[in-house]
Amino acid sequence: MTFILGLTGSIGMGKSATAAMFRARGVAVHDADATVHRLYAGPAVATVEAAFPGVVVDGAIDRLRLGQRVFGSGEAMKRLEDLVHPLVQRAERDFIEAARQKGARLVVLDIPLLFETGADRRCRAVAVVTAPAWIQRERVMARPGMDERRYAAILGRQIPDVEKRRRAHFLIDSSRGLVFAEAQVAAIIAALSSTL
Repeated sequence: MTFILGLTGSIGMGKSATAAMFRARGVAVHDADATVHRLYAGPAVATVEAAFPGVVVDGAIDRLRLGQRVFGSGEAMKRLEDLVHPLVQRAERDFIEAARQKGARLVVLDIPLLFETGADRRCRAVAVVTAPAWIQRERVMARPGMDERRYAAILGRQIPDVEKRRRAHFLIDSSRGLVFAEAQVAAIIAALSSTL
């Protein structure tokens, strides 16, 4: 049986770098964000364009245009999620099945809004990547195109870090450098391997 570990963390916490650490150790990782990017380049184009006319550029969803249409509107965001989430979940199921066929004993689901979307119910355990709020803010505000309003809106859609930590089975502190984070990832894999 394949053990499904959810991996999540609020914006700027270092989740993507942590997912890469699992991959580097041979663990199959399904990246929900990468799946959305792939869907926006093909499978979801017609559906999203029908709901939000004018967001397609050169045959693909323009994320900036789409963001302008849904940003700040709970109703528009929900409509988009209702269209895209089932497609992402189908890709996730296919990924898990393919990993099972290859004999994988551990699979990681890298999902930014894992708790917010109820995806934690599809996982046997959850690892949360965390860092102090001031480090998170510093990392996020350094991103191109980020401003206070956008940052506040993103945080408003996410469960607070303290609540994510409370719900986690494992914590990965990304504030103490890559070597420290890698040691935590290795410890999680070792702990789960003993139960597989």
